[in-house]
Amino acid sequence: MQNLVSLMLKGGIVFVALVFLASNAVAQAAAGAGNAEKAQKLAAIAKQLQLTPQQEQQLMPILKADAPKIEAIKNNPSLGPLQKMEQIKAIHAQSDPQIKAILNPQQYQQLQEIRQQEIHAAMERKMGQQ
Repeated sequence: MQNLVSLMLKGGIVFVALVFLASNAVAQAAAGAGNAEKAQKLAAIAKQLQLTPQQEQQLMPILKADAPKIEAIKNNPSLGPLQKMEQIKAIHAQSDPQIKAILNPQQYQQLQEIRQQEIHAAMERKMGQQ
């Protein structure tokens, strides 16, 4: 009887471990898909701005560092649309001095337009969900 209980406990532990590993794998796959989407988005921005290889090498780490901060703001349900927009603009303002030093004035203006389009598109998507 004691062997049966021991075997059932071990089986339960193995089952719980497998469920945990499976859910972790699904979460990582979802995060990977999100990362692939973000990488495509950054590549599209680089193409739109017609960055030189040197500019791309300098700019991409800045944009990649800003991306999780912006995503956290977008996904924060306690913030209203205006608060989200203000906080995203604050993040952009923090990285702007570095970005201005990398891009020429035309590229910088184009980046600002891309950012504005994304903010407006996000707001429209949010309004469409309500």
